Amino acid sequence: MSWLHELIAGGGVGLVAGLASGFTGTSPGGGLVIFSVLLLGAGQHVAQGTSLITQIPPTGLAGVRRYWQNGNRSPLLWIVWIGIGFLAGGAGGGYAAAAVSDPVLQWTYVVYLVALIVLLILRGESKNGSSETRNSDELHWLPLFLIGTLAGFSSGFMGIGGGLAITVGLTAGLRVPQHQAQLVSLIFSVIPTNIPAAWIYWSKGLMVGWPAIAGIVAGLWIGTDLGARMANGVSKSALRRAMIALVSLMALYMTHKALS
Repeated sequence: MSWLHELIAGGGVGLVAGLASGFTGTSPGGGLVIFSVLLLGAGQHVAQGTSLITQIPPTGLAGVRRYWQNGNRSPLLWIVWIGIGFLAGGAGGGYAAAAVSDPVLQWTYVVYLVALIVLLILRGESKNGSSETRNSDELHWLPLFLIGTLAGFSSGFMGIGGGLAITVGLTAGLRVPQHQAQLVSLIFSVIPTNIPAAWIYWSKGLMVGWPAIAGIVAGLWIGTDLGARMANGVSKSALRRAMIALVSLMALYMTHKALS
């Protein structure tokens, strides 16, 4: 593949992953892994390394700005405790991933996605929203730290950025409003908490070429902004359904890859 083809293919991967990320408020890692395999022909380890490396630049900044402009806020304490947990889990996940085979990573990915789908369905938001939490004083540091640790480990082990775990953990586990949880998740696509895990993959050469990397980063920047614009125009229930649909499609595709 020539550098121009790599650049264009990378741009397509980043744009689609960014749209999904901005709309559902998850970091773009899951989409990057899948579309890197699908459009760039990368192996599982290479796709995961590419995902982590291309999430180091603050490509989600435009999406964060869109959520912020629509009145969503993220308490600083949430970011601090989730971030500490993320750093703790990220490096461990990266080292663990380097020690297992592609099929193990693929099946772990499928199990992880199915677990998130089940959690979203079983712990759906209440219709009256009375159980939603908005005040940072109402959340204890420990569950925030545990959400961050799970997000960090999933980021390092599966190369998916950890945004799914953050969004689902906050909405289904702690009853944080959907738009607010998505803002928190996108903030972690701006803070380079995945550097330890990304370095592990990079040091082992597990990444695509630099033209594709550049295309992915550009596509992410544009796609996340567009996806966030669309998200702020729909209801929280519609966003939750969209997230379930997206994660289900990802799980089906990874099941197909694991079986093939």
